[in-house]
Amino acid sequence: MTDDRRPKTNDGSARIAYLDCFSGISGDMFLGALIDAGVPAKIFEDAVEALNVGAKLEIRRVNRSGISAAKVDVVVGGKKDSPRIAGETPAPHEPHTHAHEHAHLHTHSHKPGVPHLSPILEVAGAGHSHKHEHARGLKEIREIIGKSGLGDSVKNTALAVFQKLGEAEAKIHNVPIDTIHFHEVGAVDAMVDIVCAAVGAHALGVEFVCSALNVGGGTVECAHGTFPVPAPATVELLQGAPVYSSGIQAELVTPTGAAIVSTLAKRFSSFPQMKIETTGYGAGSREFPGHANVLRITVGETTGDASADKSVRATRPEEDTICVLEANLDDLSPQVFGYVMDRLLEAGALDVFATPVQMKKNRPGSLLTVLAKPEAADTLSHIMFAETTTLGIRRREEKRQILARRWETVETRWGAVRIKIANMNGSVTNYAPEYEDCRKIATEQDVPLKTVMAEAMEAYSRSLKR
Repeated sequence: MTDDRRPKTNDGSARIAYLDCFSGISGDMFLGALIDAGVPAKIFEDAVEALNVGAKLEIRRVNRSGISAAKVDVVVGGKKDSPRIAGETPAPHEPHTHAHEHAHLHTHSHKPGVPHLSPILEVAGAGHSHKHEHARGLKEIREIIGKSGLGDSVKNTALAVFQKLGEAEAKIHNVPIDTIHFHEVGAVDAMVDIVCAAVGAHALGVEFVCSALNVGGGTVECAHGTFPVPAPATVELLQGAPVYSSGIQAELVTPTGAAIVSTLAKRFSSFPQMKIETTGYGAGSREFPGHANVLRITVGETTGDASADKSVRATRPEEDTICVLEANLDDLSPQVFGYVMDRLLEAGALDVFATPVQMKKNRPGSLLTVLAKPEAADTLSHIMFAETTTLGIRRREEKRQILARRWETVETRWGAVRIKIANMNGSVTNYAPEYEDCRKIATEQDVPLKTVMAEAMEAYSRSLKR
């Protein structure tokens, strides 16, 4: 099976798929959304057959709070996997949560001191009081996927997801990753979900962008006890991702869903500026009153300036959310201050600056301000605490408007320099040479920096007149 199905764009725009995780994400929801968005079900069925693990897919249409969506179930040995029970008792007419990859609950006792794993997982040699069905370790799963006949890119993506899942569980329970095993049916479910997710992602040929994830709430009953939602593995897998809970008392993001999105998503943001081509909805198993339990995927192209139709060009700057971190400092060495600013920028800060302030007892000080993506705020806060003398950091989220931007390269007599170009309403509003490119040329060629920057600006200005 080939996985080189990616549609190409040659006009400067980029194909993206935006995942709206307002009701979380699980493996089956992701597959349903892909199918509803137009990925042929046949390629998933072929992938399942290629795995040769005795599974098949059941695909049907369902309704979730008035939204028609695709529902995908994995059938193993003629039986569907039943979902994990959430902390509250479901009403008789309600199916359980959509976390079907955690279905296999065991009631046998566990030896004292042995880590309590997710129900689809166990530690090799943990000493259960009765013998399990055959459990598959990551090595065996790699072998099954490796000999499946799927394309290399699909295999690599699927294995990367499984590796993340195994690493998360191994870290939580402080055991080597090779001792993590998936129970027989759970392993088949997970393989089908993850491999099909990889197949579908490569079929779309897009960059995945994800919203903040609604993780749900309450507790979930696992094989060896009760855990708060989100489950430990989910929390580990979503490090760096923006998450929240809308108050729904159920597990909305499953470990498999978290592993998929943390592997595929290149960034997290509010709904991006794009020209929409198609939308799909993948259903979870449970219905919530007044809340559509679906994952929405929106596929389209970003509106690149050079080639986008005028009808879809931005009429106003794009909006996104940033995190502002602030701390007042009056006892920090200026040398350390400069070092801290460099460290913060290297760690992903969007901007770092200092403002002179007059502090208590009339002491002169500086207000250190850091602008960051929300998912980077915790890392940057840690650096601020570790490297400065502050005892507290103020944090807030703010909306900002940003112009669409792109890069072009111009040639100077000393080498190539990138030009950052900002656009609004299809027109160039600002442009500037990339400082690091100019600095490198100035240093290597022993040319004044201002001369290099001026020539780069002149080269781009000439290109506009052609």
